[in-house]
Amino acid sequence: MTSETTQQAPMTAEPQKEHQWLQRLVGEWTFESEASMGPDQPPEKVSGTESVRALGGLWIISAGEGEMPGGGLHRSVLTLGYDPDKKRFVGSFISSMMPSFWVYEGELDTGSNVLTLNTEGPSMTGDGKMAKYQETIELLSDDQRVFKSRVLGEDGDWQEFLSMGYRRAR
Repeated sequence: MTSETTQQAPMTAEPQKEHQWLQRLVGEWTFESEASMGPDQPPEKVSGTESVRALGGLWIISAGEGEMPGGGLHRSVLTLGYDPDKKRFVGSFISSMMPSFWVYEGELDTGSNVLTLNTEGPSMTGDGKMAKYQETIELLSDDQRVFKSRVLGEDGDWQEFLSMGYRRAR
């Protein structure tokens, strides 16, 4: 080892337009959701709150809390950022309702203001198989957004099972 030390500049990234889009989610929100619990069951409606904070100008971290269909309290954490090397949005999701760690990759359609996130996770049928999921975040305005989740069925069709309407609380 030499006595010379090499000074390297700290790694810093400048937020890009994709990061700035995510920053629009920062704040306090309330939500109302409607979830399909099965083909022969009526949709369940629940409500809750979400607090979204920035981590630098590059990431957002969302902490959600609300009722679970059937009762009880549900908590979740969502992280989202943009990876300029991949040219993709990336993120993760965990929930107190399930042991799965969900990993997202997706893209933004600036024309429709919709972020589409793709992931794979356990099938909701309980058959032990994995399924493909797609979730969207649509910014309707600075104070209103919609989150939707759908699963790819064995027939090749996407089936929406969750819709959440968000309003900025403050």
